[in-house]
Amino acid sequence: MIEWSEQHQMIRDMVRRFVEAEIKPRLADFEHGDVPPYDVLRKMMAAFGIDEMARQRFQRQLEREKAAARGDAPAKTVRERTAEDVGMQLIPVIELCHYCPGMVTALGVSVGLTPAAIISRGTIRQKERWALPLLTLEKIGAWAITEPGSGSDAFGGMKSTARRNAEGYVLNGNKTFITNGPYADTIVFICKLDDGSDPKQRKVLSFVLDKGTPGLTQSKPMRKMGLHSSPTGELFLEDVHVGPERLIGETEDVPARAGAKQTFSQERTGVAAMALGMVEQCLALSVNYARTRIQFGRPIGEFQLIQLKLARMEVARMNLQNIIFRQIEMAAAGRRMGLAEASACKLYAAQAAVEVTLEAVQLFGGNGYMAEFQVEQLCRDAKVLQIYAGTDEIQVSQIARSLLTAGAV
Repeated sequence: MIEWSEQHQMIRDMVRRFVEAEIKPRLADFEHGDVPPYDVLRKMMAAFGIDEMARQRFQRQLEREKAAARGDAPAKTVRERTAEDVGMQLIPVIELCHYCPGMVTALGVSVGLTPAAIISRGTIRQKERWALPLLTLEKIGAWAITEPGSGSDAFGGMKSTARRNAEGYVLNGNKTFITNGPYADTIVFICKLDDGSDPKQRKVLSFVLDKGTPGLTQSKPMRKMGLHSSPTGELFLEDVHVGPERLIGETEDVPARAGAKQTFSQERTGVAAMALGMVEQCLALSVNYARTRIQFGRPIGEFQLIQLKLARMEVARMNLQNIIFRQIEMAAAGRRMGLAEASACKLYAAQAAVEVTLEAVQLFGGNGYMAEFQVEQLCRDAKVLQIYAGTDEIQVSQIARSLLTAGAV
């Protein structure tokens, strides 16, 4: 794939009109008014049939799994997606990031990471109970792994525990920086089995929790530098009693560590589409400003230093778009990026977004530092791309470790 198809461009224009009509006029409410993004995201999904497509895809896969369980047919996932399909899933991400990158984070965690953890490792019964309402955004989902003291060492520093009892398990722990945490209806809670062994060697387990479960407290939204349209909070679990039916896979032998790493790969590849949307918007705003801003009697776009900034933004846009095209082709071919390649995409995309948004602020000068000029918001939003889903330093480590293990020169 070397360019957007006519169908992609048509969908892009439709989504762009929706965003400019439904989100742009309310940007201050979403960014500074503590208005949760879920209603407008549900409206967008319904307007473009995203929820119905997710429902149909899920039902087809579930029927195949049920047939396999009866011995009628193998439970293979039929390759249903084309490059057109995958592109149409990424286009709303790109367009939303022109104005509200935080909405993409909230949406991605709710309809992506959370149900994916259940669908990839859960039983048929668990998928029927929890996955579909998440995929359609009928229910809000949260994927809870980060803890106050763990930082980048998600597993080594994990202190949340599950202790066996006669009825199932007792969960205790504290999670922080959890996207959708304040409003989540369904939470995938990741912890270690407290079986008396060395904490470093303990099994990692994942449980599905519902809002209102006794002993579960969801904090109010946290104040943060950027992504204000993505509610972030803390979770506190104190002696939360759950049955074995809430353990994903309903067995302690499910490889939860591997599942979490797969989720990290999914999250990291998504950063490229977010970065592309932010870079596209900064470039468009900067080109317009360079044409209309007069200094020393001339439009600033006539000065070579300004032209250099614009050229670098365009190079970043082209590179990010090509990464997206690669992702589309791989997904349509039924292939996934490995963790190292996903880390490489995330590393480049995050750095490109930060560099471009900072250059946009610089190009706008004093105006760029003011909140009424959108480059200020996009610059704040971009920074988190270098932090969440693994910091830049973690991506570098993952890439280098993969190269050294493979014996690459």
